[in-house]
Amino acid sequence: MKTYLEKYWDMIQSDEIVVGRWIKKEVKNLIEDLKDPRFIYDTTEAHRRIKFQESLCLQSKAPYYMQPVKLMPWQKAFWEVLYSFKMADTGKRRFIEGLLEIARKNGKSTMFAADGNTDLFIGEGGVSLCTASNDDRQAKFIWSEIGGMRSRLDPKKTITSQNLVEIKNTAKNIDIIRLSSKTQNKDGFNFKKVFLDESHDMADDEIAEACWRAMSTHEEPLFLNCTTNGFVNDGYLDKKLMYAKKVIEGEIDDVHFLPFLYEQDSEAEIWQDESSWEKSNPSIRYGIKKVAKLKRDIEVAKVDKASRMHMLTKDFNIKQNNAQSWLMLEDYDYPMQTFDLEEFRGSFCLGAVDLSATTDLSNAKILLMKPNDTTKYIYSHYWIPESKLRNSDDKEAGAKYQDWAKQGILTIHEGNEIDISKIADWFFSLFKQYDIRLYKCGYDQRYAKTFLDRMNDFNFECEMIYQNRFVMSPPMKLVEADLKSRLINYNHNEMDKWCLSNSAMEMDNLGNVMCVKVNGQKAKRIDGAVTLIILYETFRRYRNDFLMTVR
Repeated sequence: MKTYLEKYWDMIQSDEIVVGRWIKKEVKNLIEDLKDPRFIYDTTEAHRRIKFQESLCLQSKAPYYMQPVKLMPWQKAFWEVLYSFKMADTGKRRFIEGLLEIARKNGKSTMFAADGNTDLFIGEGGVSLCTASNDDRQAKFIWSEIGGMRSRLDPKKTITSQNLVEIKNTAKNIDIIRLSSKTQNKDGFNFKKVFLDESHDMADDEIAEACWRAMSTHEEPLFLNCTTNGFVNDGYLDKKLMYAKKVIEGEIDDVHFLPFLYEQDSEAEIWQDESSWEKSNPSIRYGIKKVAKLKRDIEVAKVDKASRMHMLTKDFNIKQNNAQSWLMLEDYDYPMQTFDLEEFRGSFCLGAVDLSATTDLSNAKILLMKPNDTTKYIYSHYWIPESKLRNSDDKEAGAKYQDWAKQGILTIHEGNEIDISKIADWFFSLFKQYDIRLYKCGYDQRYAKTFLDRMNDFNFECEMIYQNRFVMSPPMKLVEADLKSRLINYNHNEMDKWCLSNSAMEMDNLGNVMCVKVNGQKAKRIDGAVTLIILYETFRRYRNDFLMTVR
């Protein structure tokens, strides 16, 4: 009778399922290892565990609530390989480390929770297990699901129990705890098995190393890393994936490491071939991950940069640089009718400033609107100290400060510093010359005291806008949408255009975005783009009140 590994290989070879090159190569390697005299393939323990999971590990989420786990072929192959390969010379389990890279919503948390619950009830006595991640919330996912499976199997706490910090089998002295970067003392533990969840968020190996140290006394420890891809560059997962691919290719001889990497072979196939989605989503044909939802996400991703970056990384395991160019040229360089502030005499406006250090570039903007017109009219002015004109890096990055000063969109301050109070004076000059009244002005707290003191002299109301990804993400996405819809008229301000061209989008694992410089190049100024985003956040907060003033 064929093993689950052999059945999985048959499905791959017959094209019954679609897999990427890394899984195909690794499964082929494992099939060849069945004939390797260094190894014994004994499925007794693996099949016992699989039977327990499919009989007694009851799930917590609809539509599978109170139903036992039903392992898919790829899962059965993974668990069988992990627990069946033994070293012929010692009889000990071959694999001590496993890496499962798989797109989100493919059932990995339930899968690993079922394995932990199996250990809790029928595993070796007197051992400790751990669920770990970069933050406690993530570390709690698998841990909580183990706890739920425990409670449904032993509701009266006959042999098991759970409190806020541990899940325990009192009869066999087995306990399961959590570990994260917030755990103050990461030493002194004695784990037999570790589930490391979502390692893509780890900049370094601090958590992983703490877990390995805690397993050092055991002859057959097991370190299982289950994760999607992420946005941290050169972090723990990037290094681990590089190592895993070298193992699969045979460039590194590590017989104790089991990598299952469900990745796409290219980005192009995602847009061109729906059947290829299974390469990173092996559960999709079994209805665990919904095709309809993924199709909808892809349509959104075609027109939204942030959604595209997040989807490619989390749904298809295609690594995205966490700081990519934000806009295409056609997104912001489009025909627009230039306007004169005289058209807005007597109007209200919203304002925003990006107050860089007094020795650097600063920007102020106002937002104006007309009745029955969804266009946002943006009027902008910049300030820079004279000393910056000699900065050759800025010139190489496209700065034309002298020309822009002649156009009247830039003020050059003598010496090495900007007089920040003059930026407040600019808002007052708009009132004096055009009777344009400032309704609210958004600002970031940095370098703001002198500015705020002067604004207070004019009785202008200001609103602090924190420059972090949680605050700046929604307005940045709104700016992008309005630019693509050509609803922003920035009066062909060349400095605004320059700043937009220099801007990159940095994303975290939650899909929040920030405006940063392309490739971190300091000379590529983005002050105008940041001010526009602050202005849009001010607009978001006071939209209804402000629109009532438009007449």
